[in-house]
Parts: sequence; C-alpha cells; structure tokens
Amino acid sequence: MVLSRLKRIFDNSLADASAGNDERAEHALHRAAAALLVEMSRADHAVSDVECAHIARALEQVFGLSRAEVHELMSAGENDADAATSLYEFTRVLNERLDHERKVHFVDELWRVAYSDGELEKHEAHLVRKVADLLHLRHREYIGGKLKAEGG
Repeated sequence: MVLSRLKRIFDNSLADASAGNDERAEHALHRAAAALLVEMSRADHAVSDVECAHIARALEQVFGLSRAEVHELMSAGENDADAATSLYEFTRVLNERLDHERKVHFVDELWRVAYSDGELEKHEAHLVRKVADLLHLRHREYIGGKLKAEGG
C-alpha cells in the first residue's frame, strides 16, 4: 500500500515536471520565433507599423495566441533580439521544436515581414537566407517562400 502510494506520487511528479517542461519549451519556441521576426523587421534599419502588424498577426495565427499574449511576446522578442549574440540561439530552439514543414512555414513568414513594407532590402534577404540555412532548409524552399511573399 505504501509502495503503491509512493509510486503514484512519483508518477504524478514526473507528469507535472514533464508538463512544465513542455510549457517552458513551447514558450521558448514562441520567444525565439518572435525574436527572429523582430530581427527581420529591423534588418532594413526602419521598423514600420505594417511590419509590426504582420509580426503580431503571424504570432497570433501560427501559435494561436491572444492579442495580449502577442503584445507581451513581441516585447520579450525585442529584448531577446537586443541581447542576442547570434541567430543560432534562436534557430537552435526552432530546430528542436519544429518539424520540417513548420520551419518552411516560418521562413515564409520571415519573407512576408520583409516584403510587408513594399520593398525588399539586401539585408533582409541576407537575414532570411541565414535563418533558412540555420534551419537546414533547401534552396528551393527558401526561394519558394520568397516567391509566395512577392506574389502578395
């Protein structure tokens, strides 16, 4: 009886820890994605309201977040982007948490942010390329996102 009660407590503790880890990992994914999207909006040294609106819409739709959560996440993403020393710290999280298809979709979103202000700067294209490489995407997947974004 004591052993079964201890086993039940231990199993519940493991389940709680696992759930907590999943929540933390999901939050880390959201923050990494937000930081990369913010970094994209900054790549041309001029952050527009249109770019910010697209980032908010992307975070809302991709992760199913509320507007309040998105606002908080964008603020955290700005801070994370400011403190970052490389893109790797963000792409590592995406590589761990996203399947290939979702990585491609994320790069599509980066292209949409880059094009959302009506023009593509060379620094924006370079940033998307670096992220796509760090996410281990094929060239045709990278270009496919660009073509979709160009088309509207």
